Amino acid sequence: MKITKDIIESHGLKLDEYSKIKQLLDREPNYLELGIFSAMWNEHCSYKSSKVHLKKLPVKNKNVIQGPGENAGVIDIGDDDAIVFKIESHNHPSFIEPYQGAATGVGGILRDVFTMGARPIALLNSIHFGSPDNKKTKNLLNGVVSGIGGYGNCIGIPTVAGETKFNSTYNENILVNAMAVGLANKKKIFYSKAKGLNKAVVYVGSKTGRDGIHGASMASAEFDENSEDKKPTVQVGDPFTEKLLMEACLELMQKESIISIQDMGAAGLTSSSVEMAHKGNLGIELNLDKIPCREENMSPYEMMLSESQERMLIILEDGKEDEARAIFKKWDLDFVIIGKTTETKNLSLRFKTKIVATIPIDALSSKAPLYDRKWSKKKLSKKKTNIKDLKKINFDEAFFKILSSPNHSNKRWVTEQYDQMVMGDTIERSGANAAVIKIHNKDKAIAVTVDSSANYCKSHPLSGGKQIVSESWRNLISVGAKPIAITNCLNFGNPENPEVMGEFAENILGVKEACEFLDYPVVSGNVSFYNGTNNNNIFPTPVIGGVGLIKNLKKIQNHRFKKIDSKILIIGKTFGHLGQSVLINEMYNLNDGMPPDVNLLNERNNGEMVLKLINEGIINSVHDISTGGIILALAEMSLSSQIGIKILKPKKLSNMFEYFFGEDQSRYIVEVDKNNYSKIEKLLEDNNIYFENIGVTQKDHFELDKDLKTSVKELYEMNNKWYNNFNGPIS
Repeated sequence: MKITKDIIESHGLKLDEYSKIKQLLDREPNYLELGIFSAMWNEHCSYKSSKVHLKKLPVKNKNVIQGPGENAGVIDIGDDDAIVFKIESHNHPSFIEPYQGAATGVGGILRDVFTMGARPIALLNSIHFGSPDNKKTKNLLNGVVSGIGGYGNCIGIPTVAGETKFNSTYNENILVNAMAVGLANKKKIFYSKAKGLNKAVVYVGSKTGRDGIHGASMASAEFDENSEDKKPTVQVGDPFTEKLLMEACLELMQKESIISIQDMGAAGLTSSSVEMAHKGNLGIELNLDKIPCREENMSPYEMMLSESQERMLIILEDGKEDEARAIFKKWDLDFVIIGKTTETKNLSLRFKTKIVATIPIDALSSKAPLYDRKWSKKKLSKKKTNIKDLKKINFDEAFFKILSSPNHSNKRWVTEQYDQMVMGDTIERSGANAAVIKIHNKDKAIAVTVDSSANYCKSHPLSGGKQIVSESWRNLISVGAKPIAITNCLNFGNPENPEVMGEFAENILGVKEACEFLDYPVVSGNVSFYNGTNNNNIFPTPVIGGVGLIKNLKKIQNHRFKKIDSKILIIGKTFGHLGQSVLINEMYNLNDGMPPDVNLLNERNNGEMVLKLINEGIINSVHDISTGGIILALAEMSLSSQIGIKILKPKKLSNMFEYFFGEDQSRYIVEVDKNNYSKIEKLLEDNNIYFENIGVTQKDHFELDKDLKTSVKELYEMNNKWYNNFNGPIS
């Protein structure tokens, strides 16, 4: 087949990239080779537009065992225990086919974790949809939530936390980010680096079909009016097979058999074989006649680019083939030796006795294009948002509207479709500051959370990057965990647009600054570009997945008020920042002004003090203050406990709206028993931590001086109103 301009462009390659391919091969590629280059050189696999910026991120601290570059990150949590975790996107597939797109996103991230030798113990997700008024939103939401629940529930891994958000920026490009967390023995971590010559390369798992071909390339291009015709590029998942594959792999990992292991994710057999060979500075020869196929007459092109799910590639030690085969046979899975490692440093493919492709491994990996794309610095808003400049509104009207809005209403309809308690180790789940999972048969736990803030990042990408890392930090602190490390999923628009690339570059700098200051490194992650349709790019939406350690189960804290007549303290200073706030967005449909400033010194000092108070056992409950300000955080504490509050106006208060709806950072709400108040007061004063005593808990009512009075029951009804109307009553 003659390679034409149209064929090149249909593979997502630029003409200058095609010229580079010819130069690297010293000849024209054939159609199969072109497909392989297309798969390995797209954004999803090569990170060609992001790598120059990602290198700036901190990736190490004393707890990090494995940082970026493997299937998942690994951190040490003591006692030879390690936590393996990663977050990835499945945005484009989920928009085209919501159920399977979301389901296979869960399946893929689970494989990334158990490929490292970890048993998955928790799933999380961050899902973003368009406006609820958009005609597509309801079906997309229903499909995605069903897909996440359908896969996770079937495989038996609890989905313990997440976020569901709505914004018109996602009308034509939803975001579906899935995170998985696993537990491993730190002395038995498995890697993808190939070692040794003439070692058996083994295909295990499901058979190969025609689903998912060009999936990775599709995820590296913007949507257009023909996007829904791309359903064949969406993979089809089978959670029951995934469960078998997981158990078989974990059983084999107990033997001394595996040299390296890699799941077949994006770009399927192509990426798995190339990545293994590249890391080991070796070649790989594959006999495609031996690939287990579930469809007839599959071509080498289809076999190499299929993204059929539930498949792995393993390199075995000599003489271990029979032992490994017996394990996979027991689990009723395919086990086929399809090739070997070589010294050629080439990917060599044989089909029907002929060599059908020969490509240097480095041409597909280290010599792939790397772009330092032009980018423009964000023009910052000079407008200062002040409630006095806005149309007069009632305080209670604003509060009730926010509490019953799509983004802040009760999301039980979503979370109750997920099994949150399977495995029996979930202590805190969706709705808390962070989820908490007990380490089985140990007196310790991990805390996990996912967070994003697109409005902040759109307004000021650098500040937004710092803010979202800090919010993740506060969420972990609030349950009594010491934050250790993060994974990130960076969802942005078209990187060829200098404004979008500027958003990305500045956001990375913000994430870098916060991670370095808080000793909270990035150990894994994913970049998702080209999120947009017809040049309408989404708001920059970095999602941060945080993991922290709780060394003593007795020190776990939560955001539920515990008793009547406790004192309520605000730790951290309130300035009343309303720029980019929930208040002006919900009441005026505005995204005005700058996001709140992030003082990382205050963030660290206030967080460490709250953690100290938790560990000393002298506070009853704690909640971080983020979007929606003090008032929304108080409402969440009341709703979760069915205990009311009585708040008095602070003496220095200049404006009720600014104080209670302001989104200043580095703040916590703490419930304190009156008997412990003097001790806490002294600790805070001795450590120069700013705090305010703003009121007490009470039995039934939610009161803010004379400006707001309602019952906790009415609060609950208001908080459930929108979701009940949108998707039917919650049973």
